[in-house]
Amino acid sequence: MAGIGFELKKLFQHTGVFASLRAFGYATVITTGPMLLGVVLLLGLMWICTFAGISKSNRELLVCMITYVLLASVTVTSFLSMIVTRFTADMLFEDRNEEVLPSFWGSALLMMVVGGILWLIFLIFSGATFVQGVLLYILFQELILVWHAMSYLTAIKDYRNLFRSFFVAIGLSLLLGLLLVVLFHCPAIESLLFSVSVGYGVKAIWDIVLLYRHFPRSKASAFSFMEWMDKFPELPWIGFFTNMGLFSHLVIMWFSEVGVQVKGLFYGAPYHDISALIAFLTILITTVNFVVSVEVNFYPKYRDYNSLYSDKGTGQDIIQAEKEMLAVLKNEIFYTALKQLLFSCLAIAVGGYVLDLVPLGFNEVMKGYFRTLCVAYGLYAIGNMIMLILLYFIDYKGALAGTAVFAAGTVAFSIISLFFPSLYYGFGFLLASMLFLVVVLSRLNYYIKRLPYYILCVQPLVEENVTGRCRKTGDWLEKHLGEVRNE
Repeated sequence: MAGIGFELKKLFQHTGVFASLRAFGYATVITTGPMLLGVVLLLGLMWICTFAGISKSNRELLVCMITYVLLASVTVTSFLSMIVTRFTADMLFEDRNEEVLPSFWGSALLMMVVGGILWLIFLIFSGATFVQGVLLYILFQELILVWHAMSYLTAIKDYRNLFRSFFVAIGLSLLLGLLLVVLFHCPAIESLLFSVSVGYGVKAIWDIVLLYRHFPRSKASAFSFMEWMDKFPELPWIGFFTNMGLFSHLVIMWFSEVGVQVKGLFYGAPYHDISALIAFLTILITTVNFVVSVEVNFYPKYRDYNSLYSDKGTGQDIIQAEKEMLAVLKNEIFYTALKQLLFSCLAIAVGGYVLDLVPLGFNEVMKGYFRTLCVAYGLYAIGNMIMLILLYFIDYKGALAGTAVFAAGTVAFSIISLFFPSLYYGFGFLLASMLFLVVVLSRLNYYIKRLPYYILCVQPLVEENVTGRCRKTGDWLEKHLGEVRNE
């Protein structure tokens, strides 16, 4: 949501090393919290397993289980994340805050039920024991809430509590896991799954408490957000395709030459997965820079330019505002891309030496994957930033085309890479990220050259009331769930 960068920018205005570190930490957690939490927890659990002398097979099974539940939950939530973000932003703009909290529970209920059924079917045939299956199911539902809550929590700007919940979840999970495995010698997989469930459970509760603290309770419809799915049908698919493009190459590698069947339906590619895990962290520089620099410097110009169309701005004023806005946009995109390029080069240059110090068993093949994926994730990060700019301009069709190409390219190129030596694994995702960047950059260039046309001739002049299948489904759900509540 536009505006998160303004609050973070205030934190960066304070001088001093500790103030800068705190501001950067807040920005990192706010923009990438749940995924970063998953990465840090996985690395921490691997360290506990190594320290406690857990067998390699159990370590691989644990990593596979947590990776599966992370990817499954983020895939489910990706379909509604942009819709509820747009809905929440519109409600806050219209000062209808009472609509926000019911929509959180309505959308969460849909994802927990539909996703829960699919996840349960997988667990039944996965080969997990009963206890492991129960813990994985609980963790899946907790992750749905945590991922979903972040779409709403960006609006409240309570960075201190969000920062605290992040570190409490990490600390509690790792400490509890260490005690259960090392001190009490409990079964490793079940103990660590339980520890992660406790950590994410605490974070989910904490996040929900924050939502209740900032948004009023009401009896508004819990499914009114579904009308937005009729108004903006591209948004669910943009979120879904972005997620598919970002993670599908991992799944494909599980069935490659470097992939292994750990147990039942749990597959993994340890050499590739761990390298991807570490390489993913290199995109933090672009993610954070977008909200603390691009949004802060670009959004005021964007807002002023659009306001001139409704505030009786003259033609000359509009032309001048457009020039200033596009100059700022090009400048911010260039410097953000340059920062990502330099950071990726630094990671490639010194990453090998640093990874030798980490007890993850990195070898030369893994270092090769790491270098390839650093470039791939860097290109993705820049492309994703430009895609978000397209969303600013309400070019949903352009963003949809870019993300669809990204998803299809990742799947196609990753499958093609399986016919080459394993040293080239990762190049499929690299090519898809490059294609994604080219497509969205070309679309943005095409769009901004025709801004007046898209603003005056394409956007509707009056609000359109859309009553499609999604709204009718929402009304049906509200009616029948309301009857259940009344009974």
